[in-house]
Amino acid sequence: MTTSKRDYYEVLAVERNATPEDLKKAFRKQALKFHPDRNKEADAGTRFKQVNEAYQVLSDPQRKAQYDQFGHAGMNGQAGRGFDGFEGFGGFGDIFDSFFGGSTRQASNAGADLEFRVNVSFRDAAFGVPRELELTRLERCERCEGRKAEPGTDVVECPTCHGEGRVRRTQRTFFGQFQQVTSCPTCQSQGQTVKVACKNCSGRGTERKTRRIEVQIPAGVEHGTKLIVRGEGETGSRSGRSGDLYVHVGVDRDEKFTRRGNDVTMAAEVNMTMAALGGVISVETLDGPRDIEIKPGTQSGAISRIKGAGIPHMGGSGRRGDQLVDLKVVTPNKLSEHQIELLQELAESFGIEKIGDGDGSSQRLFDRFKDAFRGEDDKS
Repeated sequence: MTTSKRDYYEVLAVERNATPEDLKKAFRKQALKFHPDRNKEADAGTRFKQVNEAYQVLSDPQRKAQYDQFGHAGMNGQAGRGFDGFEGFGGFGDIFDSFFGGSTRQASNAGADLEFRVNVSFRDAAFGVPRELELTRLERCERCEGRKAEPGTDVVECPTCHGEGRVRRTQRTFFGQFQQVTSCPTCQSQGQTVKVACKNCSGRGTERKTRRIEVQIPAGVEHGTKLIVRGEGETGSRSGRSGDLYVHVGVDRDEKFTRRGNDVTMAAEVNMTMAALGGVISVETLDGPRDIEIKPGTQSGAISRIKGAGIPHMGGSGRRGDQLVDLKVVTPNKLSEHQIELLQELAESFGIEKIGDGDGSSQRLFDRFKDAFRGEDDKS
């Protein structure tokens, strides 16, 4: 049986209105507290991962807003990179170098992140759609398998850093003695050098490739949403992790529908007689045509709500918003002689037939209706 995830604010021990600086301080405190190199409790590793995951989400304004609205269900697999990803402090190694003198390796071997923009239709955004993306990125060289050396030749330990990828320099100042840790200039933090560089990649260990990958655009995605596909960025060097792919989603406008949160709105016309007497009209929804009831005495601007016909909530909860139909009462601009007579009778029943003094007022009303409603083709 699986258990629900802990609230990210609880993990970092901050209030929901915490500032970015508050989040950074809380993260630093909790990361130091639960780092496995310092904390030997059995659950320290798990707690440390939770702290990292919570900070990655809450320090990103867009992901924080999504989490605040939808909770863990709204993350859609976007949270957490395990024990790395301390971007806010210059890399996982940097924070612990500064506190413990460098007990971890820098994250300089990680691959670069990539960004891609994709547009989808209003309906595809509502229900989700798979999209194939064509990416050009650095991947591990097939000839040398990322070793940078020509096949059959040796890779040796860097003589400058002795395989660490970093060099330490001690400086004496007025305030005391300080130790500075920098990337090795000989091997560029790799810890190794090659005798004969690979002919295919010229010793870089990577080559540029064009790939097609499929990305699932989730149901309920909004315009401007940033999706994260882990590990689909550029290949990292040595054992470094691959970068991530950030997919920026744009949603096209729809001719009929407008989004308002998870509700959709649209306009529908209603004949004035149906608005007065009531009836049924058919309107378009995201799921296809649907009949709605027009109540007697409906006024222009009235809203008819169709429950559950709106946008699905992100996170797969199954909930959907509603569809709001803005009813516009339409007055006809062309009537037959019989229809004009019927409207005259209706007007008289409301007591508005006396439009002048003396006899002939009803005839003048009839003539007024004819002038107003008969088509141009009927006029001589």
